[in-house]
Amino acid sequence: MTSAFPLSSAHLAGKHVLILNWRDVGHSQAGGAEQYMHEISRRWVAAGAKVTWFTGREMNQPAEDVIDDIRILRAGGPLAIYAHAALKLVRRGRHFDAVVDCQNGIPFFSPLFVPGGTPIIQLIHHVHQEQFRSRFSPPLAALGRFLESRGAKAVYGQRAIVAVSPSTRLELRKLGFSGPIHVVPNGTIDVPEQVGPRAPEPTITVVSRLVPHKRLDLLLGQIAVVASRIPDLRVEIVGDGPERARLQQLAMDMGLSHIVTFHGYQPNEVRNSLLNRAWMTTSTSASEGWGCSVIEAAAWGVPCLALRVPGIRDSVVDGSTGWLVDTPKEFGRAIVAALEKLASHQASQEFSARCQEWARCFTWDRSSDLLAGVVLEESQRLETLGSGSPRSDMSTLVRFELPPGADLRVILRPTDEVWADDGQVSVLMKGRDEFEAFAVLKQIGVDAADLQPAGRSDLLAGPGRVSMPAHAVDGF
Repeated sequence: MTSAFPLSSAHLAGKHVLILNWRDVGHSQAGGAEQYMHEISRRWVAAGAKVTWFTGREMNQPAEDVIDDIRILRAGGPLAIYAHAALKLVRRGRHFDAVVDCQNGIPFFSPLFVPGGTPIIQLIHHVHQEQFRSRFSPPLAALGRFLESRGAKAVYGQRAIVAVSPSTRLELRKLGFSGPIHVVPNGTIDVPEQVGPRAPEPTITVVSRLVPHKRLDLLLGQIAVVASRIPDLRVEIVGDGPERARLQQLAMDMGLSHIVTFHGYQPNEVRNSLLNRAWMTTSTSASEGWGCSVIEAAAWGVPCLALRVPGIRDSVVDGSTGWLVDTPKEFGRAIVAALEKLASHQASQEFSARCQEWARCFTWDRSSDLLAGVVLEESQRLETLGSGSPRSDMSTLVRFELPPGADLRVILRPTDEVWADDGQVSVLMKGRDEFEAFAVLKQIGVDAADLQPAGRSDLLAGPGRVSMPAHAVDGF
């Protein structure tokens, strides 16, 4: 079975792409957003593109650097980076064939500083409206909300947006963004062939930055209740951040020091070893663009119990790769039910297999090709004065037999995905409803096809994904 893209990273060969991001992977506070764009950038470079980053600079970082053949230009702190980027764009914007404008709440407003014919892609991991309210004074919060919503809409207009999940796309639609919004999910670590054995005692392993919106204090409060129901419970917390000291003190005050271990930041080998022994992981985050740590755990066959919040509800297939609960007060009872379910070796093996199948759907090669497709489609839109770019969020999953001699490429958009298996073809057609999809198929002689609206899992995992039905779980 092979997958293919009508246009991919290889079609960026010879082009010079600029990445605007407030940090790079060398920054001490780099996270999932930086990993996302770095993994894609280095694949574009390997395919023959030239990639330059404009990004912020820490005191110990050089102004210029090269990482994985990606040129890094650094200047300014968390806020000053925007002014530095604007100056650099004014001086050098004409030298770039495309711009990927990565927004972390505050946009770079790159359309104001580069030539009008330059393709610009807004890349948005999650919407920050609520974070502005909770973390800043009312005047600053109001400014942040304005810049992210009405300010961005006025400056970027109908330019293409990339969201990492359907949840983020929905939040952007709520803010009134009406242009095309493409879903390009994160990749993840390689899925190991062998996993286990699990720890003999019930073990929850959480890999997370220790920051307020992850709400690890909520988890600790529930663990205090769960411990009375689950003998020999162990909780391993991997990661670091400004909340670590407070969380450690909280665990001590609750009498959980013999249950909860804070490992701090660990290299990948240690993190993976701890995940490999885990029974399950959890997420108590208030909101995410996507659950990177959820999918990394799934790669090791570890299911996740999480609150049903944006981003996380996309990365957990409820009942198949974990469980979603609606309110924090349900969390403790759900942990008990999940661990009791996973005490069964057969149930544990079944969840593990489904988790790994789900994780295999997310690769950085695929993400790289999908984002390249958006860049190419936006280039075509500008060349044809606005035609040919999907304006609808409707997508259709089409399965059919390709007629002899038919050229599928003539009807595909750069953002469409193709999966072929012994003459049977599956295509995820972006921005087309079922009627439009069938109409273009008839152009190449396809008279019969199975068509259905693409669901959330189809958009995330693509047309070659495994069937992943939800399974009822006792006690939930």
